Amino acid sequence: MTEKWLVGVDVGGTTVKMAFFTQTGEMIAKWEIDTVTKENGKHIPRDISDSIQRKLEELKQLKDNVIGIGIGAPGPVNFENGAIEVAVNLGWEDFPLKEMLEKESGLPVVVDNDANLAALGEMWTGAGEGANDLIFVTLGTGVGGGVIVNGKIVHGKNGAGGEIGHVTSVIEGGAACNCGKNGCLETIASATGIVRLANEQLQTKQVESSMRDYYLEHNTVTAKLVLDAFKENDPIAKQVIEYVSLHLGLALANLANGLNPEKVVIGGGVSRAGIALLEPIQEQFSRFAFPKVLEAAELTIASLGNDAGVVGGAWLAKTKLG
Repeated sequence: MTEKWLVGVDVGGTTVKMAFFTQTGEMIAKWEIDTVTKENGKHIPRDISDSIQRKLEELKQLKDNVIGIGIGAPGPVNFENGAIEVAVNLGWEDFPLKEMLEKESGLPVVVDNDANLAALGEMWTGAGEGANDLIFVTLGTGVGGGVIVNGKIVHGKNGAGGEIGHVTSVIEGGAACNCGKNGCLETIASATGIVRLANEQLQTKQVESSMRDYYLEHNTVTAKLVLDAFKENDPIAKQVIEYVSLHLGLALANLANGLNPEKVVIGGGVSRAGIALLEPIQEQFSRFAFPKVLEAAELTIASLGNDAGVVGGAWLAKTKLG
């Protein structure tokens, strides 16, 4: 092998995704292992290292031909030492991820937040390819994101840069957020927020809805059900998604007004609704964005899906360790 490889790793609560890449961003192989969180997740670095070694052996390659590992995990990162300050789902608190993975693997390691890695991945080979100024928002169980300026992630003073989900959307009387605030964007635009809003509408309004039978049987709905119903012009689903789009479009426009990005990329499970979701968000974004900002910014749906984190990890390894 003439060109050295990069390793991208994305640690999730259920699985750890891993992949080898060339330095031009071509994926060579990808795989995943279960995330074993027993004993507060202390075995995860060893599990990752062992899996990388097994895959190298399977591909008949030597560790000497690997530049290093770029890894993302949920939660804030201490960028001085590569530790994860807290990741509740993994059992980590002040967890020395960089130190432990370097010790286990014998490879240099660079660590960042998983949403930041997804943003870098979309910038490198995804929907944001070619854009050095980019806002990435991921709509899943929560709302995460990453902000890229001049090709670099914005971390801020203590690593809290890019917390798009905690932009305040409802000033008074908003729903409680897991962060301790009320009225955060995450309480509205996440899958959890969409479910809450739909349940409230189905509980209080006797409007006909294709979702009502499911709601009566299960006492709740799912975000997918709401988004599918929205595509079919269901009146309650339409009201919910229009409300979500209003707040998401406003938040993204306000961020864009301060950053003047080239791309605004929307990812995460909720984004699988595609153009049906993008259109109302674009309408609200256009309403609130400064004209020159609107002229420059393209809203688009993320294209890398679950691979965004490992692609971003490889980019991080390339730029920080290469």
